[in-house]
Amino acid sequence: MKKINKIFIGLFALVLMTSCYEGIDSISEVDPGPDAGAPLISIMRPANGLEIQVPEPVTSTTIEFKVEDDIELGTISVMLDGVEIASYNQFVDYRIAKEQFVYDNITTGDHILSITATDLVGNVSTSTVNFTKSPPYTPIFAGEQFYMPFDGDFTELVSVMPAGEVGNPDFGGSAYAGSNSYKAGTDNYLTFPVSELTLGNNFSGAFWYKVNATPDRSGILTIGASAENRNQGLRLFREGNGTAQRIKLNVGTGASDSWNDGGEINVAAGEWVHVVFTISETQTKIYLNGMEVNTGTLGAPIDWTGTSQLVIGAGGPTFSYWDHKSDSSLMDELRLFDKTLSQSEITSMIAQGSQKLHVNFNGSYTDNVRDIEATVVGNPGFSGDAYAGSNAYKGAENSYLTFPTTGLLENQFSAAFWYKMNATPDRAGILVVGPPDSGNANFPGVQNNRTSGFRFFREGGATNQTFKLNVGNGTADNWFDGGAAATIDPTANNGWVHLAFTISSTECVVYINGEVVKQGEFTGVDWTGCDLLSVMSGAPRFTEWGHKSDLSVMDELRIFDKALSQTEIQALMF
Repeated sequence: MKKINKIFIGLFALVLMTSCYEGIDSISEVDPGPDAGAPLISIMRPANGLEIQVPEPVTSTTIEFKVEDDIELGTISVMLDGVEIASYNQFVDYRIAKEQFVYDNITTGDHILSITATDLVGNVSTSTVNFTKSPPYTPIFAGEQFYMPFDGDFTELVSVMPAGEVGNPDFGGSAYAGSNSYKAGTDNYLTFPVSELTLGNNFSGAFWYKVNATPDRSGILTIGASAENRNQGLRLFREGNGTAQRIKLNVGTGASDSWNDGGEINVAAGEWVHVVFTISETQTKIYLNGMEVNTGTLGAPIDWTGTSQLVIGAGGPTFSYWDHKSDSSLMDELRLFDKTLSQSEITSMIAQGSQKLHVNFNGSYTDNVRDIEATVVGNPGFSGDAYAGSNAYKGAENSYLTFPTTGLLENQFSAAFWYKMNATPDRAGILVVGPPDSGNANFPGVQNNRTSGFRFFREGGATNQTFKLNVGNGTADNWFDGGAAATIDPTANNGWVHLAFTISSTECVVYINGEVVKQGEFTGVDWTGCDLLSVMSGAPRFTEWGHKSDLSVMDELRIFDKALSQTEIQALMF
């Protein structure tokens, strides 16, 4: 009986298999063809140039990427700073891999993420992004309570809180400062809770803006309470046409609202424009590129009742009824303040937007812009007092600082700092960017090649020290010696003085306490061989005439990639 059952089951299986395959062609292998090349790698996160600023010394970041091959993937390796942190050799789809994970050990400093993919025949490709974990952000302007640089993410750096995203807001792909900017795009915007802001009778906002006239009107910044009226909060917006776009401000005062019709931006120029609005108890003002363009009168102070969120890049839920919807313009370096900014403060802010080096000497020799430490030669110290902050640089014999010039050298250049003089020795280098003197390579004490770079120094006697600037144009050097106008008596003026100089393609100017002490024509600086900035000494590139270490005190050293105006230099002094 068992034998008969086995025969029956076998026949049934055979019939079932035959019926299943009836009418279906048999499967045959298809030749995929030759392998056309190496895998394609796309890294979505972190974005190239991302700057992470959080309070913790060690943080995490999301790594997201896609790898695609025309035939079949073999292996994928993820490296951070040369160390493998993830690898893959099995894939759900043998041609395409999409991976995402969070890596938790991101320390302060610069990082390189590289992804290498290999296909089955040995073709290899690698893709790399650079990003930075910076120290926690410290507000740099009085009253600053909000700062969003848009360098690869939408984090507000004072609160270290990410903005809310509505739709799919994006980055502009270019920047006024840093590595990126913000572009909301159609039906997209950012939000931020106003509970994180101080909302009082005095309030200001500032940002860099490159206008896109399509659509012909849009909201820019909105803090509103209701779509029914404009009696609370504020609305900064633009409207116009493809030739000119006017920036306007509307402020709610409780029972009504107040208008400020602002000023126009030239659309065709395609330039970054610095936009500021200020609110006091009685007035609103709008500034474009530091110039006041319009004043509005407030019948009562601004009323914040019922406001809950800041909308960035649109009119948002409370101000879209006149088509002031999402903005496709570029925004960068957005800052909000709990005070009414003065024109001098705005001018200083614009100047510092071109700042490429800032050393405050508050207990360290760190360039806070590039986040790099100076190389220390000898034994300089700190003075124990300061013009600003908690400390200042104090020079010592055979001592100085050096910084690499990476990112500092452009066709225009400015330097500014506070200085308390010690006239001993009777001559010293203060700031030098110069090339090696190959003709005196074996004689470090006689380095004096002045055909490129600059040398800013002092010389004189116990009762008169003259500040001088020497700049090389590639074939020769030019002198800017202010003589008596650029001379200070150390015995009569033993306090802080503000020193600055500017270099452009047409002239050089030297300033003392914001006043011009020497101005002259110039054909343009040459930077050949200038890889080193010396601070408070002529050494190692300008030593032949004894302009070596300065025993004076320096504070708040700043370098800019533009020729600052006199107004901007004076604004830096306050």
